[in-house]
Amino acid sequence: DYENYANANTTNARFCKLFFGNEELRTAPSLPAQSLASRCYYAMFSGCTALTTAPELPAETLADNCYDEMFLGCSKLTTAPELPAFKLASYCYKSMFSGCKALTTAPDLPAETLAEHCYDEMFSYCSKLTTAPELPATTLAGSCYNKMFFDCKALTTAPELSAESLAEYCYKEMFSYCTSLKAAPMLHVIFSLAANCFESMFYNCTKLSSVTLFIGSEIDQNFNPHFYLSNWLNGAGTEADSPQLYLSYGIYAYYYYHRNDCTNESLFPENWSVQPLE
Repeated sequence: DYENYANANTTNARFCKLFFGNEELRTAPSLPAQSLASRCYYAMFSGCTALTTAPELPAETLADNCYDEMFLGCSKLTTAPELPAFKLASYCYKSMFSGCKALTTAPDLPAETLAEHCYDEMFSYCSKLTTAPELPATTLAGSCYNKMFFDCKALTTAPELSAESLAEYCYKEMFSYCTSLKAAPMLHVIFSLAANCFESMFYNCTKLSSVTLFIGSEIDQNFNPHFYLSNWLNGAGTEADSPQLYLSYGIYAYYYYHRNDCTNESLFPENWSVQPLE
């Protein structure tokens, strides 16, 4: 309503690709909305290669795909905005900062309620990112951390992963190609696993020297690594001295009795020393 715009209903308003590919844009407009709609900011600044500073994003009520690809390929963006939401929506942060090659610090991520693919590829190809934010959620959603830090070659420190209940593909390729990562966070699962939950998690992390996997006694009796660990250490530790893998009792017992079948690049690489947790 161009005559009464102050009272216009903007519930379904979208800014999808508003500045997409604009190589001259250096300053972003203010985005004060507190409650978002599906795909509202999708790819809004994607490909804005001159943008150095992101706008404040105060919204605490998110929607599916709301920030999807918002700053994808903003190669000069150095600082990310605060993201205060505690409850996420499906694909809400997917590829939000993917390809932001100048980004050195990630924003805090306080959310404790996740959704499918919520952090999917959020920081992938952020080649200068050195430190990851804390991830406090204890119950995960399908593919929630899929490729979150994929190919972050400068990442040296991984966040603690406190989740005790996993979901399908939740950690899939989370740190793949993080070639500066030396120590993995402890993987401490008490209540439930899910199909392919650790698939390719540390794929090609060539400097990785230590991984600890603890599975609660309620679930490790029937643990079969082929269902959960596919390619998780494939190519990992190839540049480390004597990389160590520590396993809780049930998993170690499986490894010990099946080591001739499962000592391979996909599950337990030969260059890793496998030890039971004490």
